[in-house]
This record gives sequence, C-alpha cells and structure tokens, in this order.
Amino acid sequence: MRQQERLAGADFLRATACLLVLAHHLALRLDMRRIPDELGTTAQILRFGNFGVAIFFVLSGFLLAHPFWRALDGGGEMPSLRHYTIRRAARIAPGFWVAATVSFVLSLTLLALPLTPELTLRYVSGLLFMSQWHWRTFFPVEADGPLWSIPFEVTSYVLLPVCFLLLFRLPLLRQRPLLARFAWLCVVAGVVLAHLLILTIFPLDDIGRGWQYGLQGGAKEWMPRYNPIGFFAVFALGALAAGIEIMLRRRSSFWFDAAALLTLAVAGYRLVISPGGTPEAYGWLDIPYGFPVFPLAIATALVSLCHSQRLGRLLDNAPVRYIAKISFGIYVWQEIILISIQRLDPGSFGVSSENVVTGWLQSCGLAAALVLLVASLSYHLLEKPAIDLGNRLTSCPSDRATPFKV
Repeated sequence: MRQQERLAGADFLRATACLLVLAHHLALRLDMRRIPDELGTTAQILRFGNFGVAIFFVLSGFLLAHPFWRALDGGGEMPSLRHYTIRRAARIAPGFWVAATVSFVLSLTLLALPLTPELTLRYVSGLLFMSQWHWRTFFPVEADGPLWSIPFEVTSYVLLPVCFLLLFRLPLLRQRPLLARFAWLCVVAGVVLAHLLILTIFPLDDIGRGWQYGLQGGAKEWMPRYNPIGFFAVFALGALAAGIEIMLRRRSSFWFDAAALLTLAVAGYRLVISPGGTPEAYGWLDIPYGFPVFPLAIATALVSLCHSQRLGRLLDNAPVRYIAKISFGIYVWQEIILISIQRLDPGSFGVSSENVVTGWLQSCGLAAALVLLVASLSYHLLEKPAIDLGNRLTSCPSDRATPFKV
C-alpha cells in the first residue's frame, strides 16, 4: 500500500475503541439495582465497553508494525529506532503527563487525599511509564484510573522493535514474506508462554485484594493476569495482521467488505455475550477482553477494511475521523471529568433522580459534551504541537506507517 494512502477502517476502529471505553465508565455510574428489568441486559453490555482497550492495542500494533514489515520484505535495514522513539514520545507523553498531573492535583484537592510517599511513588512511576510492573503503582493516580493502560502500551512500543530486531538478524527471513510471518507467529507463541510463566511465578496473596480496597486493591485483583507481556500478545496480533495486510498489496474486492462485516459481527458477538462472566472477560490463559477471539476478529477486520471496496471508506466518515483524531484526549480526560461531576454534584448520574435512567442520561449528555470539548482542546493545544514537533525532528518520510498519527 502506498504510504500516501490511509489505511481504511483504522479511524473507525479507533473512534469505536474510545467511545466504548467512555460507555464503560458511564455505565459503571449507573445504579443497576434501580433500573427497569427490560434495560438490564443493555446496561450490562455497556459495562463491557472495556473491550475498547483491546481494540487500541490491536490497532497500535497494526499501524506501528507496517514500516518494519515493509523494510523486512524489501530486504532493507530496520527503520530508525531514533525516529520511532521520538514519534511515540511526541504522541503519547505530553498528553499523558498533563492528564496525570491534573489528576494528581485533583487527588489532593477534590478527593482530599493526603500527600503520602505511596501516592507520590505512583505518580512518579507513571510519569516514567514504569507503573505497570507492580500492583502498588499499577494505577498512577487516584482520579484517573484509565491511565493504567498507557504504560502498558509503552511496554508494547518497546517490545515491538525488539522482536523485529530478532527477525532482521535472520537473513533467511528477508524477502521471504511467508517465512517471516511464520517467524512472527513463533514470537507470539513465545510471548504467550512468557505470560503463562508470569501467572505461575508471580501469584499475589489475598491481603488487601479486591475493589473494596480502592484502586490498589483492584490492581491486586487484576494482577498478575493483567501484565504488560500478556497485553503485548494482543498488540502482537495486530502486528501480525499488518504483515498479512502488506502481503495483499493492492488487492481489493467486495469479498473483503463481506469479511470485514463478518469479523466485526464476531467481535460484537464476543462482547455482547460477556455479561454473566467476569467483568474483565478473561479469555484463554486469563488474558483479558476475550483473548484470542476478540483481538483476532479486530485484527482480521482491520486487514479486510484496508482492502474493502466501499465499507472502509464508508465507516471512515468525517465525524468518525474527528473522534479518532481526538481519541487519545477522550481516553485520558474522561475519568477526570466524570469524577469531577460526581464530586461537584453528588446527585448526578441518577443518584438523586426519581427516574434513575433519565437522571443518568442527563449526566451522560453533560459528561460527553465536556469530554469532547476537553479532548478537542487537548488535541489542538497540546497533542498536535507535540506531534508536529516530532515530525519535524524526524522529517524522513520513509519510516512512516501511515500519513496520520497513531
């Protein structure tokens, strides 16, 4: 695929991912005991919007792996790790740091938490993207739980070129696409095995474990099943999909439209059958979010949408592209806004409403409007200037996977 062309469907899936996560956090604020029985199933399904996290990991792996596959298939050198690092840092760090800092301040003011060494350690470890390695620091700040996944994704950013470095060191794989993809399958198998070893070697005790003990208790409930290596397995499936997409060259047909519809339906089905199971929808080897069915369905949908004749472009319409553009801001700022609304108006989200659903919907409308506003400001005032700076520092276009920012 020529690099001037966009990867069709990527914007749609990015927008879907951030809106699913927002729906998840809104649904968590709905009193399930007071809603009508006929709305119970819908409300339970909304709580599984956390599947959006898996979409983000698959999508990032898919987009970031493209230049590595092109170089490997062409027999060239590995893309510049300096350029790769600068672009990743420019895209992620400024928005993450500012959101984490605002959240840290709100923890001390709005939430009235004491400034303890533990709270400071969590914040600093988050700023260094190292909070993912221990349950005590898993959640970098109290007022913005979703930030936990950013350091996890940074780990995948590091492991992706490390794994490709192994492939580039094997001359047998150069200009042999099928053999290189098989080698990547071996990488995925090794990652899954490493995840299994983590589950076996690093079990946690039950002292202070559970969400009733706050975010740290919740982190202890999640780990070790939530660990950076297990999430890299999800990321690596996206990278494998990128390798397959490149092998298809410029081929497109309505069969890809049909395949995209089918795989999106499979992904949706896996999400909607999750109520009744664990809130994290643990899949094979206790990897969250329906692994491997859900991430494989998303990865296959990405490949199919890229080569669809109409569906990819139809889904990537103007409103969807804008939501995708500000998706990072939607993700990192949503919880700050939701917590602020709850603290400033304790009766919000239907708590003091006679009709809990109506009250919840009213608060959801306000929250969604504020999230979109703050995310737009974050993108235009903070994220885009950093992205532009990163692009100027790495002006060589040959390493770019797509002309839009991941």
